Amino acid sequence: MPITTIIAPEEVRKTCSQWRSERQKIAFVPTMGALHDGHLALVKRAKELCDRVIVSIFVNPLQFGPKEDFASYPRMLQGDSAKLEAAKVDALFIPNAADMYPAGYQTYIFNEGMSEILCGHYRPGHFQGVLTVVAKLFHLVQPHVALFGKKDYQQYQLIKKMVLDLFFDISIEGIATLREKDGLAMSSRNLRLNSAERSEAIQIYRAMQLVNVAYKKGEKLKAKLLEIFTRELAKSAGFRLEYAEIRYRDDLIQSPDQLEKPAVILVAAYLGSVRLIDNLELGEL
Repeated sequence: MPITTIIAPEEVRKTCSQWRSERQKIAFVPTMGALHDGHLALVKRAKELCDRVIVSIFVNPLQFGPKEDFASYPRMLQGDSAKLEAAKVDALFIPNAADMYPAGYQTYIFNEGMSEILCGHYRPGHFQGVLTVVAKLFHLVQPHVALFGKKDYQQYQLIKKMVLDLFFDISIEGIATLREKDGLAMSSRNLRLNSAERSEAIQIYRAMQLVNVAYKKGEKLKAKLLEIFTRELAKSAGFRLEYAEIRYRDDLIQSPDQLEKPAVILVAAYLGSVRLIDNLELGEL
């Protein structure tokens, strides 16, 4: 059966309401398109969990700063739609910006704890844009389960916190980062790397792996773990490191130097003009 493509917000609400009236469980995968195997892994898990799967594609202008890559962000709607149809997704929601943010729009979602640290420190307003659009999509779709990749770890934790704080009746499922064979985290922005940059990009993951090895061997001093990371990343001259931090997984608030709870290393770095982010939950494989 061909995938159902929906543009109008009132139509997606109507479609999902019909599914719920039929007692069908709904899974929702919000995306910005340029879909890769990481997105399709979310879809696969969604199909395992629920009766109906809906995916949205919306390059959200609210989460891009004035000097960021909104205009150049890859848009591949025809190919994305074909991938989702092959994956047997039930519906694709592709709203227009004018419908999501009509003239006079002035209501936003803001998190006071996690939204201004890490990526939020370097991208002011970014997570306000993310939380606002996700909240609006949740209200339209009203899914039972929503799935997000852990590559965007801060985003994943912020959305979990929003759902908890605002009493959304939605289960949030985090899916482990899917990686290329050489370890590079799958990302739509990888398409903008040239061949030399693509070869160099895997150094972030290699450096994080060395940190993980030390952590599993018993090193719990954050400063020493970060020293391992920065020393290894420095072997590649092309990176401009924005931040490398080790935080507790649950709320990402600054952790003490002696780690005593499950932690994660989070990294953002520029390679050429492309901003790469990655993370690794320490103690994991």
